[in-house]
Amino acid sequence: MTTNPPRAGRREWTALAVLMLPLLLVSMDVSVLYFAIPAISADLEPTGTQQLWIFDIYAFVLAGLLMTMGSLGDRVGRRRLLLTGAAAFGAASLVAAYANSAETLIVARAVLGIGGATLMPSTMALVRTMFTDPGQRAKAVGLWSGVMTAGIALGSVMSGVLVEYFWWGSVFLVNLPAMALLLVLGPVLLPESKNPHPGRFDLLSVPLSMAAVLPLVYGLKEIPSEGWHVRYVMSVTVGLLFGALFVHRQRTAASPLIPPALFRGHGFTPAVVLNLVSAFGLMGSSYFTTQYLQSVLDKSALEAALWALLPSVFIGFAAPLAMRLVQRGVERAYVVAGGFVVAACGYALLVLADTGSLWLVLAACGVMAGGIVAVMSQLTDLALGAAPVEKAGTASSLMETGTEFGGALSMAVLGSIGTAVYHHEMPASAPDAARETLGGALAVAGQLPQSAGQALATAARKAFTSGMHGAAIAGAVLLLAAAVPAARALRGIRVRETADTQNAGRADAISPSGV
Repeated sequence: MTTNPPRAGRREWTALAVLMLPLLLVSMDVSVLYFAIPAISADLEPTGTQQLWIFDIYAFVLAGLLMTMGSLGDRVGRRRLLLTGAAAFGAASLVAAYANSAETLIVARAVLGIGGATLMPSTMALVRTMFTDPGQRAKAVGLWSGVMTAGIALGSVMSGVLVEYFWWGSVFLVNLPAMALLLVLGPVLLPESKNPHPGRFDLLSVPLSMAAVLPLVYGLKEIPSEGWHVRYVMSVTVGLLFGALFVHRQRTAASPLIPPALFRGHGFTPAVVLNLVSAFGLMGSSYFTTQYLQSVLDKSALEAALWALLPSVFIGFAAPLAMRLVQRGVERAYVVAGGFVVAACGYALLVLADTGSLWLVLAACGVMAGGIVAVMSQLTDLALGAAPVEKAGTASSLMETGTEFGGALSMAVLGSIGTAVYHHEMPASAPDAARETLGGALAVAGQLPQSAGQALATAARKAFTSGMHGAAIAGAVLLLAAAVPAARALRGIRVRETADTQNAGRADAISPSGV
């Protein structure tokens, strides 16, 4: 006999609102330095290598530790790990704001990445614990996905506004009130949940996972801007080799970091794979459209960031609409497949853009992002529902790691396609620097006589737009291709939660100290 799982009340929804604040800030920290880097460079005078590490180390540490922190939260308690991470995130933000050297800022950004790696899977796992009713959980996951996606866009805008009126350290100080609020309200509103029988923590899997993730993410992110150099290809190769060792370890260890049985959950594996594909689609467009707004349309960085907020309107409607369709009886497989088709249409709109198509490009971004967010919200809900409650942190970390890989892979593949088309379209007589990148071409054009400079800049902008077209075609084809296996793999999959599994899950997952 089955009964409906208990429904969340005002306490749980209030707790969700508290969880959204750190989630928003963690996602914003990915892009919060976009406008602060020039001021940081003038103040701290970092070397070129130090500047790259200031910008990139947060994302690298975050990606490398997600699986470790997700598994650790299942063992020590998600609320405990969340609050510990919030304290570390707040402390590191304070150090970063008042850093007096590049080295100090790099270390602070690394600690911010560690804190972010604890916050992201913990928030998603706590959503799984608090919202046991499938309909309510779908709504909560939709909100989670929307906040996560919007935070990346808001980070750059907030950075521009704060740097315009305050000093660069203010972009870090804004983290403090939200983390303080979480530390005060978290113990009151959030239940403590963990796996009561986690087994021994497999320490060897931690360095293996980082040795797999970090070289892969590094190589894939550098390839689009630096090309297929031996160093980056070797980095990807090393990551793949350690990835194979990590998988072998998970299959043979007595208490693995990522239990292979998790992938046998009904619908979990397709959700993880398709989520990676959706992240590929989401990040691929942003790589081109941000450059298009700034370098093709000649907008300032802040203007470009403000214009880029408009597509967020589509994001706000996408996840709730997808949720409502599923609740009204439309099969999840068709909603996900439809989301992929909508996102592919967004890429198709990019193919129609020329060197002056502001509104068309913004509409394309909105359509694409709306389709992807609808997909990601459904896949996240499916993965959380398919995973046992006691493994919610591990399941969450796998979804987030897939998102990081999808984004990095997208930049490598679509970025390389766009670069190849750009090289082909640029005149053979153009200087080498101009044939490499659009930014290089505009820099060279500024040093030439007016007529020659304008001709080179026009040719470079047209070549870049053609490169964007090539990448958009590839993105559209991939997303359309993903719609077919999505419809097949997810057909008939529903998260079945009986009273027995709910009661067992809650008894296993929530400790006596929980709320």
